[in-house]
Amino acid sequence: MNDKSAALLSNYFIYSAMAVYTLAFFAHAVEVAWSVKTPAVSVKKTTLDFSRTARVSRLAAAFMILGFALLLIAVVLRGISANRFPLGNMYEFSITGALTFAAAYLFSLKKYKVVWLGLPVSIAILLTLGSAITLLYRPSAPLVPALKSTWLVIHVSAAIISGGVFLLANFIAATYLLMDRYEQKGVRPVWAQKVPSLEALDNLSYRLVALVFPLWSFAVIAGAIWAEAAWGRYWGWDPKETWAFITWVAYAAYLHARITIGWRGRKAAWLCLFAGSTFLFNYVYVNVWGTGRHTYSGL
Repeated sequence: MNDKSAALLSNYFIYSAMAVYTLAFFAHAVEVAWSVKTPAVSVKKTTLDFSRTARVSRLAAAFMILGFALLLIAVVLRGISANRFPLGNMYEFSITGALTFAAAYLFSLKKYKVVWLGLPVSIAILLTLGSAITLLYRPSAPLVPALKSTWLVIHVSAAIISGGVFLLANFIAATYLLMDRYEQKGVRPVWAQKVPSLEALDNLSYRLVALVFPLWSFAVIAGAIWAEAAWGRYWGWDPKETWAFITWVAYAAYLHARITIGWRGRKAAWLCLFAGSTFLFNYVYVNVWGTGRHTYSGL
């Protein structure tokens, strides 16, 4: 297989993954919609009967797994076409980031049974891949000199894995705030009855952040070591370095607030979302429109 055919196959697998994630989206939507049980005349309250959509739920999970497999092949083929690890520009960051986000969801699905997250996760992956293939796509090309280092794989892989888990934790924190708002008004709507309790959402978001925060710390340290090897200094307050540090401080503050002063619930969820917004700002705005030595978006 030559480089050109590998790049073309990678694109085909991206499109195939998007098609499968679209099927997953519709399956999850049907799962929620068809779970609503019409009340009898003598019963005023609408209920949910999830036994009616058990097969659709399993089908949706299968689509999510298949989509992950297709996306994994696409990322591998992209690396083969470029003869390197596929992390050289924003397009490659995006498809690899979507892959890690999907992996984080599947891990959580296996361990915590978060089937209810399938709908928003499938939407987020579709938006990421759609933006990547239409707005960010760049042909396979050699790395710029500054990126030709083993540290590319070490530093950027750690950062992308961390980002995928952070964003999943943010989805859960946002879900907490939405469910909390409904419960303050009295009762959750029918479609939200499958979502776990507020306490379970709060704990799951915290566990995911606590799980991956050490890896993010390692990514920041690895980046500093790489900067010293490439540019002769460990830290230069480059915009990307600055926002990576801000993200580290924000998530450290979140963990500190939970562990030492007992923040739970609404305050913790808002702080988690703030920390996640700093990561997204760094990933999108600084990469695309920022200046400095880290502008490798290829745009």
